[in-house]
Amino acid sequence: MHVDLSPRMVAAIVLFGAVALILTATRVISPGGDEAHRVTAPTAPAPQWPALPRPPPSFRQAVRPERFPATGLPYTPGILVRGETLYLSGQLGRDPETAALVPGGIAAETRQALVNLGEVLREAGMGYEDVVSVTAFLTDFADFPRYNQIYREFFPQDPPARATVQVAGLNLGARIEIQMIAAKPR
Repeated sequence: MHVDLSPRMVAAIVLFGAVALILTATRVISPGGDEAHRVTAPTAPAPQWPALPRPPPSFRQAVRPERFPATGLPYTPGILVRGETLYLSGQLGRDPETAALVPGGIAAETRQALVNLGEVLREAGMGYEDVVSVTAFLTDFADFPRYNQIYREFFPQDPPARATVQVAGLNLGARIEIQMIAAKPR
């Protein structure tokens, strides 16, 4: 006999089997349900793994520029690793004084996001020439040409590797968010 089962049905059967196996492995109760006959399967003690040594404090350094939008969100604008690689959080085109989105559409938002990221770079002792990778999130690919026009002002020669993707939406109704990675030998 052949029975076609939906993926949900297969998942339910597998889950039921796993639960039954776990219950069987942890205790056996007599058919009468007599608690006096309960047998508990032996459990092995948890393995004791040696703790890994913590990296030195200079391994990871938070980078927080003074002139930067204060959003109150739980993130750090940049993380500098070993003084060489800077991971910059995604930034919207927020005004550094008010943290509100700048008016003027994709061009103004792109420019302000790149200026804000420049503040993080500067605080870490780097510049746009040290950026090795950029990821841009656009809400509408119709904005791609205008975004590229502003982007070229910041990266006129040998631009970094880049990915640009369209997303369904961004915080505050922004049209673009940009994140970067920069690297510089110590």
